[in-house]
Amino acid sequence: MKIRNRLTSLAALAFMAIGAMAQSNGSIDAQMLSELSESYRPTGAEKALQNVMLNNNVNSMALNQANQNEMETYFSNSVKSKGISNQESSGRCWLFTGMNVMRAKMIAEQDLGEFEFSQVYNFFFDQLEKANLFLQGVIDTRKKPFDDRTVEWLFKNPMSDGGTFTGVADNIAKYGVVPKSVMKETYTSNHTAAFNSLFKRKLREYGVRLRNASDEGANDKKLQAMKKEQLKEVYRMLATVYGVPPTEFTWAPKDAKGKYREEPQKYTPQSFYQKYIGWDLKNNYVMLMNDPTRPYWKSYEIEYDRHMYDGQNWLYVNLPLEEIKEMAIASIKDSTMMYFSCDVGKFLDSKRGLLDINNYDYESIFGVEFGMNKKERIMTFDSGSSHAMTLMAVDLDSNGKPVKWQVENSWGASSGHRGTIIMTDEWFNEYMFRLVVDKKYAPARVLEVLKEKPTKLPAWDPMFTPEE
Repeated sequence: MKIRNRLTSLAALAFMAIGAMAQSNGSIDAQMLSELSESYRPTGAEKALQNVMLNNNVNSMALNQANQNEMETYFSNSVKSKGISNQESSGRCWLFTGMNVMRAKMIAEQDLGEFEFSQVYNFFFDQLEKANLFLQGVIDTRKKPFDDRTVEWLFKNPMSDGGTFTGVADNIAKYGVVPKSVMKETYTSNHTAAFNSLFKRKLREYGVRLRNASDEGANDKKLQAMKKEQLKEVYRMLATVYGVPPTEFTWAPKDAKGKYREEPQKYTPQSFYQKYIGWDLKNNYVMLMNDPTRPYWKSYEIEYDRHMYDGQNWLYVNLPLEEIKEMAIASIKDSTMMYFSCDVGKFLDSKRGLLDINNYDYESIFGVEFGMNKKERIMTFDSGSSHAMTLMAVDLDSNGKPVKWQVENSWGASSGHRGTIIMTDEWFNEYMFRLVVDKKYAPARVLEVLKEKPTKLPAWDPMFTPEE
C-alpha cells in the first residue's frame, strides 16, 4: 500500500509538473482545458440559440430587426447615372470604378443613352503590363536571395486582377479606351479565377528561369531577350482568352433615344479618348487616404504598388475624415463622381444594399464585445480597402453635414439597391479608406503636401492589397 501510494503521489507530482511546464510555455494544459469547459454553462435560452446557430448563417441570426425598417433612399445631392455595370466573377472593381467615373461625364456631356467603355480592352493591357512588371522585378532583384522579403513578395504576387486608381490612370494614358461594342467581354474576363491561377503559375516559372539564367552568368542583355520571348507567350495566352485588342475602329454616338447624332468615324483608342474624355488622369487627380495608423497631412508612396514597370507607384495624402468629406461633397455638388474604396464586407446587408454598423448585432449573439477601433483593425489586418466603387451621392442635413452616402457598384443592376449601395455616415467613418478627387476640389493645404517628399512604404503593408 505504501509503495502504491508513493507511486500515486509521484504520478500526481509528475502530472502537475508537466501541467506547470505546459502553462509556462503558453499552451493549453488539462487543467486550463477543464476550467475553460467549466466556464461554459449555457442557460436554456443559450441552448436554444446554440441549436439554431448550429444550422444557420451567422449574419442571418445576428440581423438587427430594429434596423429593418424601410430604407430612406432620398439624397440631397446626387450625380446622375445611366445603367449599372457588372464585373461578374472577377476582381476588376478598380477598373470598372475608374471607367464609371469617366462614363458618367461622357453620357452627360454627349447626351448619350446607356454607354460603357470596354473593360476587357484595358484589362488585356493591364495583365500584359503586370506580367512585365513582375518579370522585370525578378531581373532587378536577381542578385538577392530567394528568401529576401521583396523577392518573396514578388513570387507570392506575380499577378492579380485587382488594382487601384493609379493603374487606371497609367493604363488609359498609354493605351486609350474603346467602346464596349468594339471589344466585348469574354467568359474568362468575367470569370478570371481559373485562368489567373494558370497565369500566375506560368509567370513564376518564367521568374525561376530568369533567376537560373542569371546564376549561370547571363547578363542583363541576355535576360531582357529572355523576357521578351516570355512576353510573346504571355501575349498569346491573353489573346486566347480575352481576344486581340483593336488598334482602329469605327463608332458614332447615339442619343438617349437611340438615334445617331453624327456619321460614324474612324478612331484609334487614343484619339477616341482624347475626343470624348481628354482628362489628364495622371496629373489632375489626387489620391486621398484615411489611415489612422499613420500621421495625417503626410504623403506616402507604396513600392511596387503599380500596374506597369514605367508607371506610377500609388501615391496618396493621408487626411482626417472631415477633410476628405468636404472634398467629396464639393465634387458631388459639381456633378462629378469619384473613385472610392472601402471595406465593403463589413456589416453589409446585401439584399437591401445597405452598409450600416447597426445591421448586425454580433455582440448579443455571442455574448462578447467587439471593441477594436479603426486604427486597431488596420494594424491587426482585420480591416482594409477591399473593393472600389463610384461615389455618386450624399444626403446632407440642415447644417450641411452628411447623413448618408451612395455609391454606384459594379455587381449588376439586380444587386443591392438597384445596383447601388447606400452607407450611413457612421459606417463611412469606420470603413472608408480611399478617395480620388479632381485637384480643383482640393484645398491648397492638401496640394502643398504633394510637393513634399513622400514616405515610401513596402508593398506588403497591410493597407495596400489590390481592390477587387
